[in-house]
Amino acid sequence: MHITAKDLAALIPPGFTLGVATAAFQIEGALDEDGRGPSGWDRFAARPGAIVEDQSPVVATDHYHRMPQDVALLKQLGVDSYRFSFSWPRIQPGGTGPANRAGLAFYDRLLDELLANGISPMATIYHWDTPLELDEAGGWMNRDTAYRLGEYAAIVAESFGDRVARWVTINEPATVSANGYAFGLHSPGKELALGAFPTVHHQLLGHGLAVQALRAAKVPGEIGMTNVYSPMVPNSINPLDKISAGVMDLGQNRLYADPVLTGKYPDLIRAAKFFSSFEHPDEDMEIISQPLDFYGLNYYMPTKVAAGPGSGTVPSSMAEAMGSDLNATGSGATPFHVEAWPEADITAYGWPVKPEYMAVALKEMADRYPNLPPVIITEGGASFEDIIVRDKSTNTRFIPDERRLKYISDHLETALRATAPGGVAESVDLRGYYVWSFLDNFEWSAGYKQPFGLLHVDFETLDRTPKASYFWYQELIEERDLAAAADATIAQAVVPDLLGSEDVLDREDLLDNGELLGNEAPDDGAPLGAGA
Repeated sequence: MHITAKDLAALIPPGFTLGVATAAFQIEGALDEDGRGPSGWDRFAARPGAIVEDQSPVVATDHYHRMPQDVALLKQLGVDSYRFSFSWPRIQPGGTGPANRAGLAFYDRLLDELLANGISPMATIYHWDTPLELDEAGGWMNRDTAYRLGEYAAIVAESFGDRVARWVTINEPATVSANGYAFGLHSPGKELALGAFPTVHHQLLGHGLAVQALRAAKVPGEIGMTNVYSPMVPNSINPLDKISAGVMDLGQNRLYADPVLTGKYPDLIRAAKFFSSFEHPDEDMEIISQPLDFYGLNYYMPTKVAAGPGSGTVPSSMAEAMGSDLNATGSGATPFHVEAWPEADITAYGWPVKPEYMAVALKEMADRYPNLPPVIITEGGASFEDIIVRDKSTNTRFIPDERRLKYISDHLETALRATAPGGVAESVDLRGYYVWSFLDNFEWSAGYKQPFGLLHVDFETLDRTPKASYFWYQELIEERDLAAAADATIAQAVVPDLLGSEDVLDREDLLDNGELLGNEAPDDGAPLGAGA
């Protein structure tokens, strides 16, 4: 069981954003159309065996051609905001030089469509699709890529700065460094192990240069960055397990957050010989640690860590789980390893479902960073195998994805309670939650085998079908809006004729009399998705 949409809506504070998220490479398709250049991911995905069943991103969900239809579904869902990413090779083929006018035109249309439908845009500048030419020149191992990102950020700032409400400079640098450069699971497929550490600094520098470009363009929207966060949990009371979990925490979480939020790398990292293998000017840290309007967390799960090499592979149920990559090479030579959570439900990806650790993540951020800016959960969601139920009498389809619905509900409830007055992370100014993902998509090296979407996509016909989670999220937003309207009316209305005095109406009076709000009172007994 999970909290009802009405009760969860009552926990949502004023101004809190409910949104959904996607990324360009995962949904757009049209990889060789309208002047788009190749990305490193184009080449990586074409390698035999790199993607599950050699599935291709060439079409993906065909969002490039179906964008107005998708925005209509966003409008129907009722979200406050849509987080998407600009495709770097679509806007600036090759990663240098002038912008591609056709690429700019596509995002012009998208932004105008969103705003016309009352949806606030959150735009990610870089979500992993490095132009191929930059990858061939070293990618994030090359300091120059950071400057190229800054120039690209200037292009999108000039072109779209008047319409983007929130900017994310870079998405999950931890995943790019680990999966792309340390262990070869993602593009560009490098297996450099600890030699990948320069990619950390160069991505963070790129973030800082992008912030500079946005501020130089005087964009009115808020500016932030986002990284995946996984609380590290020792497998036992063994002190070596605790030390191992601490080292994993440094490498997964603090290595990226500390420079941005404190202006320096963790002391242990700075003292390590492998980190001093590259040098950087002192002014880099000033660029990296510029004040932000918000800090984004992508939260999916905690990670259980044990000392020793283990089997040299990740738990069988966690083939590509975040946090597992430090022993994904199978060498058995690592000093610690990731353990499974046998008591936990798991997603189709093998990730443990532990919503209580959302509160742990927020509390750790609050404790570590006294000057933490407002926080937005920029991604949260789960992949589960979806079963399509067909009603023969009406020839309609329904997808009862209760486990995904519960995952989102439990995690959002945990985040709201943790940051409410009296919560374990009450000092955190939590501003929003974006569900990953709006629709099923190309899930990187997992291809189309890991559906995260509120919308099911048939990858043969490309038809979109709302799942139960879509209708539930729609209901949550409607309940939130109804409660907000009631509160606004309570604050403003004095109805002496109705009450026989000048007492203000309470919310229950208003909900009992739907005409006062211009709405019918909700039927708590209605089935999920009724009226959608």
